[in-house]
Amino acid sequence: MFLPMSQPSPLPHRTAPTDIPFPGSGGTLDFRAVIFDMDGVIVNSEPYHEKAFFEVLRDIGYEHRFDMRFSDYVGLSDHIMWVDFVQRHRPPQTVEELLALKRQKVIEAMRREEPVFQGLPELVESLAARCRLGLASGSQHPVIETVLSLKGLGRFFSAVVSSSDVPHGKPAPDIFLRTAELLEVAPTECWVIEDSKPGVSAALNAGMRVIAITNTLPADQLGQATHVVEDYGTIRRLLLG
Repeated sequence: MFLPMSQPSPLPHRTAPTDIPFPGSGGTLDFRAVIFDMDGVIVNSEPYHEKAFFEVLRDIGYEHRFDMRFSDYVGLSDHIMWVDFVQRHRPPQTVEELLALKRQKVIEAMRREEPVFQGLPELVESLAARCRLGLASGSQHPVIETVLSLKGLGRFFSAVVSSSDVPHGKPAPDIFLRTAELLEVAPTECWVIEDSKPGVSAALNAGMRVIAITNTLPADQLGQATHVVEDYGTIRRLLLG
């Protein structure tokens, strides 16, 4: 879902190759890895992130006096959101304190509700038998670890990258390029599963193909993706035949 503020000059953006056949459609090029976003792809966490955001505002006395829309930050990082909040409202809390408050609320919700999308565990297990899997999430590592502890998902992922591990957030390609590096595969050998516009752009900028699932946004807002699907069964058929 979210990715951090950045300062060093970004990695060069790349465009997705146009001459790579799609696996499962009679193409000749094999893929070696699939990289998953987490929030909105593995877990239905967006409602819990939003609830936690407003609970933090309530706790610090800003519930009825702020001028931000949570929906403007879907696909970006908590860090970006709280930096904007602090710049606009100058609360006594630091960005780091606000991040920690919201993070704890999200972790508690993930443990309590276990909102893994139906069909996701089966897809992950099937793909893990076929290729390497990576996770590239805008969430911080404590949240990622909590999610990967659900339904034993963690054992399927060979590389896990958080927004805190890279200098630039989506739509920059950094998080996907770093995940591919850890998986020891070329970007052109990767497929990405995303649910947000910044995530789709980041994958394409990394030179990867991307399947967007309509868990968070309607299909007409994800049209830049290589494929747009409505369920995990379709992803499985596309990638595994």
